[in-house]
Amino acid sequence: MKEDNFDAKLGTLVQQRMGQLGIEIPQFPQSLSAQEQRTQIELHIAGIMDVLGLNREDESLSQTPHRVAKMMVNELFYGLDYAKFPKCTRITNKMNYRGSYVLVRKIPIFSTCEHHMVPIVGTANIAYIPDVYVLGLSKFNRIADFFARRPQVQERLTEQIRAA
Repeated sequence: MKEDNFDAKLGTLVQQRMGQLGIEIPQFPQSLSAQEQRTQIELHIAGIMDVLGLNREDESLSQTPHRVAKMMVNELFYGLDYAKFPKCTRITNKMNYRGSYVLVRKIPIFSTCEHHMVPIVGTANIAYIPDVYVLGLSKFNRIADFFARRPQVQERLTEQIRAA
């Protein structure tokens, strides 16, 4: 996602709401920059590879710690950083659409099980009843993706998407 698609201010409000509702993931406050996170993860992945007896000098494996660290911080777990919460511009419901729900179906979900650190792959369906404002349908996909991009359990993921 491009930087101009983020809304850090909204992210802060959403993070506070998740905390108030008791549905935030178990996480310590983050004190490391993204670069520091990547550096630390790189060291740990290299250590795991060493324990497994993999030859990190081989051209096929030499950049693996770097690639894994970059993937974890920038892609798999970007949802841990509320500064990267997606922009969710809403518009006034001028068409006066009320009484019936709007359904967004088959939203792809790619997450990571917090118990085993293995992939969770599935789909989500999100429905809501518009009131004074409406939200563009693509925003539901972005919100679902944000909450999926963190170590997660499916039940909490569902509650976080609902509460956002």
